[in-house]
Amino acid sequence: MKKLTIIIPVYNEEKTIRKVFQKVKKVKIPVKKEIIIVDDGSTDNSRKILKSFKRNTNNPIILKIILKNKNEGKTAAIKEGLKYATGNFVIIQDADLEYDINDYNKLLKPLLQNKADMVIGSRFLGEIKKMFFTNFIANKILIFLTNLLYNIKITDEATAYKLFKTEHLKKMNLESKGFDFCPEVIAKAARMKLKIAEVPVNYKARTIKEGKKIRWFHTFSAIWTLIKYKFKKF
Repeated sequence: MKKLTIIIPVYNEEKTIRKVFQKVKKVKIPVKKEIIIVDDGSTDNSRKILKSFKRNTNNPIILKIILKNKNEGKTAAIKEGLKYATGNFVIIQDADLEYDINDYNKLLKPLLQNKADMVIGSRFLGEIKKMFFTNFIANKILIFLTNLLYNIKITDEATAYKLFKTEHLKKMNLESKGFDFCPEVIAKAARMKLKIAEVPVNYKARTIKEGKKIRWFHTFSAIWTLIKYKFKKF
């Protein structure tokens, strides 16, 4: 039976990580689950909560918890988790509740049917709630630039829900550390000529007060990453 590795990068998510973990455990999918949680040097109670998962879970899923001592950024946490991934497929699950974990089945379908190498969960094909106008514009700019630079047609570059064949993600040799995971993997997937499918997903944005960390100005770093990997070898 095939297996899905779910990598959950965590940084100061004490309010949501417990619920996210429970939802990931309970969601029914047609493959085995491997959950890898990477704490990226949290300073709140996230690490204490994660340690309780390690002690108390009796679920037959594979569970690995990695506690980093230094905060290095989202992509750095993903790279650490990827070292231990043994699934056929891998998805990155943010430690908040902005995305609907029940959408896993839609994301898995094209891969299980061998119709794609990578699946994007597009918010713009699905339902979006509470997205800031500045973030909306930033997303549209990134989508336009991605399609222009790489001659592809996608509707959501910055979505957190990207599902890969693990072998392809590992071959990308991720170099980013912070929030540039999305532009880096999209650029490299296009350069590798991977077959990319999109499915609609549901998205409910949280506010800065609720813990949202990415800001509109991170768009500039994403733009540079897209341009860089148009030419850089990897």
